[in-house]
Amino acid sequence: MLRHVDGNTKTWHFLRAVESSRELESFLRSVGPRAFRIARLALRDDQDALDALQEAMIKLVSRYGSRSPEEWTPLFYAILRNCVRDQQRGRQSRGSILAWFIRLTNLGEREPGEPSVVDAVRPPLQELESEERLRKVLNAIADLPARQQEAFLLRNIEELDVRDTAIAMGCSEGSVKTHYSRAVHALREKLGDV
Repeated sequence: MLRHVDGNTKTWHFLRAVESSRELESFLRSVGPRAFRIARLALRDDQDALDALQEAMIKLVSRYGSRSPEEWTPLFYAILRNCVRDQQRGRQSRGSILAWFIRLTNLGEREPGEPSVVDAVRPPLQELESEERLRKVLNAIADLPARQQEAFLLRNIEELDVRDTAIAMGCSEGSVKTHYSRAVHALREKLGDV
């Protein structure tokens, strides 16, 4: 941390701005991959997710970069949520979560009987069961109402606490608890032992 040692206030402010810029850059690097996965799950399209992520990052830097680092995470996810909603409103059609998953893993590009990279590690029957379980989980998450899905992803994928999730979602902590609880119950009911 910088300390104001000499009397040159301009130099100290400049050095503080550089340090703050590095902290913000580090924050964006750390949050980027996880935020991209969340946006991609919500938008079901890589390019739309990337657009929403970049827009959220730009808005955080330009509007809230001077805020304390402790505030960045909930602010960023609130901005990302709004960018995702803007993308959703602007679209004419949506793909399915299963199509997204198939594109992501290149499952659709394999010929029947052609081995996958994972085949070398697991027996084919076990691999098929694993892929089917993942499809079921992704479909169950995609079927949740938007607010439940958002609460579930922020609490489980991002591991935000209730307070930060409430800030990111723009609602009360009680609403977060309700949405999250309903999401967990719905997933347990739908997925059972999966």
